Amino acid sequence: MKKVLIADKADAICEKVLREKGLEPVVKTGMKPEELKACIAEFDGIIVRSATTLTCDLIAAAAKLKAVARAGSGVDNIDVPACVTKKVLVMNTPFGNTVSTAEHAVAMMMALARHIPQANASTHAGKWEKKKFEGVELTGKTLGVIGCGNIGAVVADRAMGLKMKVLVYDPVMTAERARELGVHMVGLDELYQKSDFITYHVVINPATKGMINKDAIAKMKKGVRLINCARGGIMVEADIKEALLSGQIAGLACDVYAKEPATEHIFFGMENVIATPHIAASTKDAQVTVARQAAEQIADYLLNGKKTHAINGDKI
Repeated sequence: MKKVLIADKADAICEKVLREKGLEPVVKTGMKPEELKACIAEFDGIIVRSATTLTCDLIAAAAKLKAVARAGSGVDNIDVPACVTKKVLVMNTPFGNTVSTAEHAVAMMMALARHIPQANASTHAGKWEKKKFEGVELTGKTLGVIGCGNIGAVVADRAMGLKMKVLVYDPVMTAERARELGVHMVGLDELYQKSDFITYHVVINPATKGMINKDAIAKMKKGVRLINCARGGIMVEADIKEALLSGQIAGLACDVYAKEPATEHIFFGMENVIATPHIAASTKDAQVTVARQAAEQIADYLLNGKKTHAINGDKI
């Protein structure tokens, strides 16, 4: 019987589906790299979320490994080139947490506009600071969406429902797709100049790493509000803090950080920052969906050779 390691916390449906498919699931979460390296050779498949990083060293030690499934969309915690070398298929579940992540981004935008977390904390403290928390309306404002794939498209749709004008920058988006979504496709500089709010929905790669930097911020409208529910690595955090202090950026809503878990951070304690602990995809609905999909995908490949949402399928 083929063995599949569930290396990160996943909904119980994941283990259930693997058993029903005739595989042997082994749940071992929270392992340190050396612990994982000591046992990884036992497994034909591995299911991870974002906590476990599968490095080149670990992949090299995985003698029997044939497939890795990411219960989520981003695969930056998996060394895909190393998997190609070892002929290990890498799959993700790009649609399972789309709505949850998009809804979190919209909730963060609303919280920024109306200072909701700060007003909540103040009121709980027995204060009554009505003037302090004067906000702005979203109706009529311009939202810039950087990266309009699965998640960005849902955010754009919800924003238009709030009567916002939506500008999109996505170098791979076609004019036909923009018309389909009802958004205005623009260059990055134009998006910076015109947007009241900017939300990021990009993967981390050489082109996006550190893209929110001093030069980019200088091109933005003064008083812009930023939302990052994508990846922490796209931010130059010191540059953003400087702009938050100067007022160039009026507010930041941040769910992701360059180093996680972020128990200390230069943003923490700032009045114009709303921070959440990488929970955009963390709804019960999304976790059930991605856990089921990851289990089904890895079973289909190990048992039938079927590739679903394969990141490196053309090389395996």
